[in-house]
Amino acid sequence: MNNLIVLGAQWGDEGKGKLVDLLSDRFDVVVRYQGGHNAGHTILIGERKFVLKLIPSGILHPGKSAVIGNGLVVDPIALVTEIDALEAAGADVSSQLRISNRAHVLLPFHRMMERLSEARPGRVSIGTTSRGIGPCYEDKMGRRGIRFGDFVRFTHFDQAYDALRAEKIALLNAFGLFDGLNDRAERERYRQIAERLRPLVCDTAALLNQEIRAGKRVLFEGAQGTMLDVDHGTYPFVTSSSSTAGGACIGSGVPPNKISGVVGICKAYITRVGGGPFPTELHDDVGEHIRKRGKEFGAVTGRPRRCGWFDVPLLRYSAMINGIDSLVITKLDVLDELQEIPVCVGYRLNGEAVENMPASSEDLDKVQPVFESLPGWNSSTFGISEYDELPLKAREYLDCLEKMTGVEVGCISTGPERTQTIIRKGSRFEQLLGA
Repeated sequence: MNNLIVLGAQWGDEGKGKLVDLLSDRFDVVVRYQGGHNAGHTILIGERKFVLKLIPSGILHPGKSAVIGNGLVVDPIALVTEIDALEAAGADVSSQLRISNRAHVLLPFHRMMERLSEARPGRVSIGTTSRGIGPCYEDKMGRRGIRFGDFVRFTHFDQAYDALRAEKIALLNAFGLFDGLNDRAERERYRQIAERLRPLVCDTAALLNQEIRAGKRVLFEGAQGTMLDVDHGTYPFVTSSSSTAGGACIGSGVPPNKISGVVGICKAYITRVGGGPFPTELHDDVGEHIRKRGKEFGAVTGRPRRCGWFDVPLLRYSAMINGIDSLVITKLDVLDELQEIPVCVGYRLNGEAVENMPASSEDLDKVQPVFESLPGWNSSTFGISEYDELPLKAREYLDCLEKMTGVEVGCISTGPERTQTIIRKGSRFEQLLGA
């Protein structure tokens, strides 16, 4: 069967796009199961760079099916913009892409509501992308959202749109933040988009389960990372969806017993975007060196990412929550020039060792990380594709991460290209690929 979940094991931006693109050749269907266009997956193929925000990375492989699952909130304008760019690059989107009729529609006033939420007096800023993702999920959970099945039929769209619009504008006007909408122009634009997207919209849960019964292999692609999960992350500094492995079943309609394994992706260090606790964050020249060398700027927003040392307690927690079978370590080459590499091996709070991940962001913000320093390798790992060709100290670093986290390191990324990847022979990772 070998249906596989690929997800971020840290705070997102771990390199999921490259891995999903790399693995797509081995699978028949790639499905994105949560999030919105606030998360971007960057893929380099030769001289060409693709930043995918909503459409699964498998779309870049001819003949592979790409599915936007029911767990997403989708801005139709952002989606058609992405489709146009892919079609201009030669992708056959109309035959490859399908959109769940249960995915929710993100509308302009959702973006306005997010700006209101972030600017409200007394509100702790989360550092969102202000793309309206959270307010759209709020409408979904409040049972007043608009789903794609209704959007593309357009028979109920006007009534649902009017109800949502009246509620949002009343709130926005109360705070003096409503900046106007040309309703006639907006509705006509959405009507045209609905006509265009209608052939791509279907019951994707039925489609995916049918493909699995037919022996097809499905790759589940997560967005963001485990520590941004709305339940298990550093709440309230989280995203609005379930970015953990459990979210793959909820956001796709595929039952848990059809999942063969879970692969967690993490950097050889760690980064975070936006507000929230970050125990191993660096505020010095080394942090700036990692940021510049790792090109740690958001694929969608361009925001500089906060950088820090690898966090073993966080990874152990992530492995437990997701049931991670194998780790993919990315951006190993970013550490090539460092003389020593500290690794966080534990937390202390009020002088005592912390056994479990604190549920309180306030507590996590106060923990003192316990570091163990490992020697650097001072030589290039960039582009290496065989494990034995890595410098000895680099292999020892990876071995230490494996022992400390309790999860095998089955794959190492040494650069942004598909070929700059090491798959360890005999690993659980290799087994999950069916190699």
